[in-house]
Amino acid sequence: MKRLIILLMAPLVLFLTNSIVFADDGTEALKFFKKYVNAANSYDESVLRMYAPNAKIIRQVIKPDGELVDVETDAPTYINQLRIGQKVARFRRYKNTYTNVTASKVDNGYKISAMRQPSGEKYRLRSYMIVKKQPNGEWKIIEELMQTKVQTFLKYANK
Repeated sequence: MKRLIILLMAPLVLFLTNSIVFADDGTEALKFFKKYVNAANSYDESVLRMYAPNAKIIRQVIKPDGELVDVETDAPTYINQLRIGQKVARFRRYKNTYTNVTASKVDNGYKISAMRQPSGEKYRLRSYMIVKKQPNGEWKIIEELMQTKVQTFLKYANK
């Protein structure tokens, strides 16, 4: 009888242990996202170090006719653009508000999905980032997609 109880309990214990690990890492991923939002909205340069050197950056431009165009760039180029953009954002007091924030486990980390509302706008845009815990314990953004209505990004699109 003891053997039967042990055989039945073992899978349950493994399931619960895995759930706890997922919850801890998922919670850490959400804390990292909150730290990212706070840094970005306060124009803190620490946001520049939150991206992995080989991160995939996608701006999904929503054209006036509703067509979606993905514009990809590499992390070093994006970080340079972000450094310049922070100065303009600070001057304009630009911030993003995020709602419907969720974290889900994916093969290469955690996908944080949210709806982003730029300051001064009534609309919300889809966004996600995939974050991964590095061997040194730091979390880094390894992929990011943000929708935008800014049409000037289209000049960087591969035709």
